[in-house]
Amino acid sequence: MAEADPISKSSLAAQVRTAVIWRSGSQVLTQIVSWASTLIVIRLLTPQDYGLFAMAQVMLMLLSTMNGYGLASALIREQEVTEERLRQTLGMLVLLNGGLALTQFLAAPLVALWFDQPMVTDLLRVQSLLYLAVPFCALPHAILSRRMDFRRPAQVRLVVAIAGASTALTGALSGWGVWTLVAAPMVMLLTEAIGMTWAAGAPIRPSFRFSGAGHIAGFGGVMTATQLFWFVQSQADVMIAGRVLNAHDLGVYTTGLFLAQLLAAKFVPPINEVAYAAYSRQQDVAASALLATIRLVTMVALPAYAGLAVVAPVLVPVLLGDKWSQIVPLLPILSVAMAMMTLQILFAPATNARGVPWAALRITMIGSVVMPSAYFIGSHWGVTGFAWGWVGGMAVLTCATVILSGGIIGLRIGNLARALAPPLAAALVMAAGVALMLRALPAVPDIAALASAVLLGVGLYLGALHLIAPDRMAEALHFLRNRGEAEPAPAE
Repeated sequence: MAEADPISKSSLAAQVRTAVIWRSGSQVLTQIVSWASTLIVIRLLTPQDYGLFAMAQVMLMLLSTMNGYGLASALIREQEVTEERLRQTLGMLVLLNGGLALTQFLAAPLVALWFDQPMVTDLLRVQSLLYLAVPFCALPHAILSRRMDFRRPAQVRLVVAIAGASTALTGALSGWGVWTLVAAPMVMLLTEAIGMTWAAGAPIRPSFRFSGAGHIAGFGGVMTATQLFWFVQSQADVMIAGRVLNAHDLGVYTTGLFLAQLLAAKFVPPINEVAYAAYSRQQDVAASALLATIRLVTMVALPAYAGLAVVAPVLVPVLLGDKWSQIVPLLPILSVAMAMMTLQILFAPATNARGVPWAALRITMIGSVVMPSAYFIGSHWGVTGFAWGWVGGMAVLTCATVILSGGIIGLRIGNLARALAPPLAAALVMAAGVALMLRALPAVPDIAALASAVLLGVGLYLGALHLIAPDRMAEALHFLRNRGEAEPAPAE
């Protein structure tokens, strides 16, 4: 079997449109299922449960950066892929993840000692089983991405979300405590491995003869190194906070971060996934392609973050309950950081697709110094200090990304500013209007205030954006409606 992928620009445009609709549209449905169960579970569990789980996640996140998704991603850029190459890649993934599972099992007591929480040992040893399913998720994912087929993975992920939600609700209602947070991901990954392997028709027999696969390992190695530095950048806050905060305060911080990161963590990665596959087909990614992605993403992201910042006082009691009220002052601060993060992570697919993975590696190396430094400085002011550490560190990292990666892609700062200005201005108008409304609103139930704020915010944002830049809404509608005809990029 060999897969070659010649494709015209108009056909690519049609595939990108379909892929974005399936990948992002299904993500909305999947997340509705996931969030509904998550919010119920958060209400049933305690901040201490989430604090213990966050401690265990540090080790899991570290080893997960080496789980071989970079090896599988290298297949997406290949001009031709044979059955033997797929089996070789599966063999690499099996060996790699088997080693990671053993490492986590043996190292678990050391992690528990670092956080002075003996229970972390048991959590990590059970979670080591997760790695055994990873090869059968990563390889099918790469196969389907090569085909620009995001319909079947979307269907699988919906089943996965339902399985995870069912497990989480069962655990929380049955009094499993922190084990609820362990069981749900395990059921989800096993379901995904079975479903994705079936959807892709991927091989299940690995080959351990790796002749001719050196370039796959090389590309994957660079991407793995990038993920290692990303781990330092993104998990250093929990490593530091776990030493200076108690389990309750750590649970408050990580749950607030979870809420603030929902958009950047759940909706931007699917966009990047489609973008990387599409950019790889072109092999000559231009600044106009990245700018188009930035325009579409920020048109949704910036008002979402601005809205989160101003409705936090009524949002948290409605979603999580009064016991999580300490999250309220964190959300406006973290929203600023996540707005910058959303922009920053859009650059890596473009540089990776151009065959320059070292660009993303260099950025994450910078982040692995900047972000921990910011967290360490912020740790002197408790939970709020960690939130401000996100803002300061992300400001520096975003500037570095725009300068370094933008130079490779040929992105001009002025064009980027013109892409960001309209949605940013409209989002600020919206935030100001909603904040004034909430301040003037008489005493009403929080859910009524939240509903009023959302309705007013949507109206204000769309109205302001239409006045400031009517072409942005037209561009988004055209993308959704076009049937694949090549579309000239708007002049910047």
